[in-house]
Amino acid sequence: MTSREVIDALLRHKKASRIGVFESFWPETIPAWLEQGYPTYKNEAGESLPVDYIEHFGLDMRDTAKWLDPMPNQGFLETVEETDEWISRRNGAGAVLKYWKHKSGTPEHVDFRMTSREVWERDYRSLVDIIDRNRVDIEGTKKNLALCREKGNFACFGHTLIWETMRASLGDICMFESMALDPEWIHDYCRVYTDYYKNHYKILLEEAGLPDGVWIYEDLAYRNGLFCSPKTMDELIFPYYRDMVSFYHGYGIPVVLHSCGNISEGVKLVAEAGFDGLNPMEVKAGCDLFKFAEEYGDQLTFIGGLDVRILETGDRDVIKAGILRIISGMKSRGARYVFGSDHSIPPTVKYEDYKYALEVYRDNMNY
Repeated sequence: MTSREVIDALLRHKKASRIGVFESFWPETIPAWLEQGYPTYKNEAGESLPVDYIEHFGLDMRDTAKWLDPMPNQGFLETVEETDEWISRRNGAGAVLKYWKHKSGTPEHVDFRMTSREVWERDYRSLVDIIDRNRVDIEGTKKNLALCREKGNFACFGHTLIWETMRASLGDICMFESMALDPEWIHDYCRVYTDYYKNHYKILLEEAGLPDGVWIYEDLAYRNGLFCSPKTMDELIFPYYRDMVSFYHGYGIPVVLHSCGNISEGVKLVAEAGFDGLNPMEVKAGCDLFKFAEEYGDQLTFIGGLDVRILETGDRDVIKAGILRIISGMKSRGARYVFGSDHSIPPTVKYEDYKYALEVYRDNMNY
């Protein structure tokens, strides 16, 4: 089976010949690996660039569409303050976020303008509640889909939805207070944004072509659990996830939810919303992949779940034992599984150790 056929079978509850494989990497990882022997190629300008990691490592899935800009003021980014180490920028929703310049990480929340329903309705709602074809890259997506088909990869579209957009627009304090004190505003915000994504992806799907799957990236949890109660999630957030999943299913496209943190209390909601896959099941945050497989293996395909700290040890015996444990554990439970880390690969993992991890996986990937 090709990569495309394997992942398609796993996400559609069909029999696959093997466990799939997928991975993401911190922005610093591949550059760090260049000094450890990661291969490069020369482009037309003579520049030395790292080779495509999906092809190099033989991964099954490939992102093929430019993410939509969810900000009301499209493309707006204003530098508010900058040092050698930090940069603070105001985004198209009026929020100022502070980022490290030389390493990745969660931005610091500095300032927010969208702090009431009045401000949302007066300054921002009408900018989102429209269809703007300039937000959709049809030609670029067509080319990427064609390349993905040529290489036999499972082609994915990916985007955030309502949770991540709200956090980057309202800020955590205003968002959580409003969920308790003004839930109708939250419903209106979520409805407008869900329709925004449906309207624009309808254009992309029907004019650029259908991907094999869609990933929705919404970090609903942190290391101690969900950011709010399952009841609140079910009432205010998941109705819109169900709507979005139903939209993609209408085109015959399976959908994966990516949520960092301890998602344990939310897996039931994920399954009930109709998602086909879940990623990444962070072990270090308290997720128990085997328990998830036992309880929801008939509804979900699990992507990830390998404790990345095992790879960070650099100990081949530890790495092999950890990988065999997770692969054999998922097989014994009859679970549909795509091998990968429980978040992404940081530069603290050595290039040769990651290659070794893939060797162990490939020696044991067949069902």
